Amino acid sequence: MQTENPAWYCARTKAKHEHIAAAGLRKHLGLEVFHPRLRVERATRRGLMRLVEPLFPCYLFVRCVLEERMHEIQRMCGVSGLVRFGGRIPQVADSIVEELQECFEPDDSMMVEDRIMPADEVLIANGAFAGVSAFVLRVMPARKRVQVLLDILGRPTPVEVDRVSVTLIRNTVADLVPVLAASR
Repeated sequence: MQTENPAWYCARTKAKHEHIAAAGLRKHLGLEVFHPRLRVERATRRGLMRLVEPLFPCYLFVRCVLEERMHEIQRMCGVSGLVRFGGRIPQVADSIVEELQECFEPDDSMMVEDRIMPADEVLIANGAFAGVSAFVLRVMPARKRVQVLLDILGRPTPVEVDRVSVTLIRNTVADLVPVLAASR
């Protein structure tokens, strides 16, 4: 019986279980797994937090001979199943995974900074205005401050705040794509 060459496939994971599924597939099945993650800093009410988030939430890539490992993969802790289109499990081209791997450090994570620009909507995470959204008027990188426009007593008022006390409201992976592309 002839064995196929291994190929990349996309596995769907349970929410927030990408790391569990990746570890299980590597450790218990000995498979090659690519689970790209982003290291981000977010301002919260407790201050600046460093977080690791998946580039593709609820998905990871696994390399295997599908006919030999499909059932084991689908039963792995954290895995919901393999991605299917019309009942077919498509392969992910090696070139696509290789190109993604080139963007990431050996530990599979990449540091991404919020690029705050004038006119961006931000959320103030701490201080007297915690939880209030505002619009950026200007960024002052040398002073590590941001001037925002707050609505105070019904009047728009410019206020300077620490850069680490604000976070972009629109901060999804789709919003970070231009930043990721520029970092190559």
